[in-house]
Amino acid sequence: MRLLETVATHVYGAPAKQLARETGLALPTAYHLLRTLVHEGYLRREKGLFFLGEAAERLGSSGAQQKRRSAVADTLAHWRDSIGVPVYYAMYRDGEIEVMCVSDSPEAPAVEEWADFRETGHAHAIGQCLLSQLDEDARRDHLARYPVQSITPYTVRDNDALLRRLARMPRMEPVVERQEYALGTVCAAVPITVGTTVATMAMSLPVHQADRLLPAAYRLQTEIGRHLGTLSLSISI
Repeated sequence: MRLLETVATHVYGAPAKQLARETGLALPTAYHLLRTLVHEGYLRREKGLFFLGEAAERLGSSGAQQKRRSAVADTLAHWRDSIGVPVYYAMYRDGEIEVMCVSDSPEAPAVEEWADFRETGHAHAIGQCLLSQLDEDARRDHLARYPVQSITPYTVRDNDALLRRLARMPRMEPVVERQEYALGTVCAAVPITVGTTVATMAMSLPVHQADRLLPAAYRLQTEIGRHLGTLSLSISI
């Protein structure tokens, strides 16, 4: 690891003797480790100089991705505590609904995923919000793979009814769902569009607190708008 860190400080490469000296390693040990790192793809050697290899660059990319995920998780936790609701972050990617992060607490528990979120997008606010941001063909493609099914007595009845509802949804307004996915729970989702990324942040509340739902959703939407610039890279995780 010290060798990798030292090589990373030399943009134009460095020879083995210099790397051994700077890391405090015996030269034979440095040569052995350098050969191993080159063989594994973490370093590459050109004209006697060592540079970071593709494996090290992939490792760095993964680290940056983890940092972006952590930034999103920290932001969701802040909103969870300040608004007093569990907060969800989800994306529509490669034709699938993916819940990327959930921030809840004993005081603000998340909805139990008792039916697969990917297959029941028609029933919950997250799925409806994501589908509302797609064009007509993409919506129909999704429903061809995951047709409307009865989840609770409040669930939308069929594909056509859902498509009509999606078409009527105002752009960039919170999407509200009341007991369509889970009895005793109401949810709201705020649409997010950054470039071609289709995403949403959502919240849920027990039905006896339904009067809090819309005020909390608009507050979340305001917070998202305030921080969207700093989050724009992170939410494309």
